[in-house]
Amino acid sequence: MTAIAAFLRKTPVIRLQDYFKAGGFTSLATVDWTRPESEVVEPLIKAVDNMSDDEKQRVVLDAGRVAALADEPGQNALQNVVLNRAVFDMLEGANNRSLWVFLNEPDRFRLAEEVRYNDERRRGRSWSGFEVQKGCAVRRDPMSVAAFTKAIRDHFATPHVHVDVFDRHRVVLDDQECDLVQVAVYREGRPEDMLGFDANSRLSRRIVKPVFEAALTYEADTGVIEVVARTREDREDLTGFMARELLGIDFDGKHIPAREYDLNMLLKPFDFPTDDEDGIMSVTVKELRLMEIGERGERITLESMSGAERSIWEMAEARIGLDIGGTGHVLPIATEVPEWIITRARFTIKFHPGPQRGHGKSLTLTVTMPHGCNLKDMTAHERLIGEKYLRRWGILTDTAEIGSLLD
Repeated sequence: MTAIAAFLRKTPVIRLQDYFKAGGFTSLATVDWTRPESEVVEPLIKAVDNMSDDEKQRVVLDAGRVAALADEPGQNALQNVVLNRAVFDMLEGANNRSLWVFLNEPDRFRLAEEVRYNDERRRGRSWSGFEVQKGCAVRRDPMSVAAFTKAIRDHFATPHVHVDVFDRHRVVLDDQECDLVQVAVYREGRPEDMLGFDANSRLSRRIVKPVFEAALTYEADTGVIEVVARTREDREDLTGFMARELLGIDFDGKHIPAREYDLNMLLKPFDFPTDDEDGIMSVTVKELRLMEIGERGERITLESMSGAERSIWEMAEARIGLDIGGTGHVLPIATEVPEWIITRARFTIKFHPGPQRGHGKSLTLTVTMPHGCNLKDMTAHERLIGEKYLRRWGILTDTAEIGSLLD
């Protein structure tokens, strides 16, 4: 009940009243919704705790879905698809907005979950990007969608496939938005057996058919299809079906080049330039992992702890003889200065305190040569800031023109 109690406390009573009245819960004790909010929440928590197991479980599941879209990525996803933006934008509080869409636009709420599913996995292990023809219109007529659905059904040998096709946008650099069409695919997998308890609390085996989800987006301006699915083969097949049935074009399997990172600029002290409007107070390199050229079997990691009196570069010069420009530190034993490459770096971007004062927020970036970065695990705003400055500083270097469009 801890998660439910937190959800009930963070959501306005008027919205909770809408939810419980719409849900038709028969085991919920009478709640006096006319009393002040502070006098409603605690009795409501107790009333939910005393509901029947089935109805209480429904509240738990609903609250989990609503809360999952109450953070920044979830709110961005809802804003992408909600129909009544006028009402949505006026509502105060993330839980309030999320629950309002859940109740009033349930189909759009599910689309927001699909947006969240796609964006959370973007550039992760289950993601691929492909270059196709620019400027295509995505077909949405029943015949084209039926042909796309049939292609999936036949390929995966499954009788049940559900497809959603809808417009959305994505925020890119400099607060600009790009228009996308997203295609969400749900398909039934092969039967599996699993252990469970029956109505008499006896352990038994039951047959279940899992549902697998995939998501594709097409950006007409760049001619890029991005796809999230379980395997590389699935991603290529689904992209081919989309190109043929929904875009009316041939698909030649041309992959988007992987992002490339270059950390060589951190071999010397670096002054990280930033824009005043982003409110960045400082950028500090906290960790460098280095490999001596010619010594492929060993690596050295240097970490600058809080309160360190010298920079990471001064430490590297003193500890391993890194040549940072001749500041006078010399290794006592080395007879020649070794040559190094940086294979990983971690640095912290610290922001000025906000309007409510207190400590400023920090953003920690970890980049691993040649293709690794933790940006994909961050919020949309953090990704925008991180990508902007990784490019500005010369760390994120896309070698192909199409790669620079995938922000």
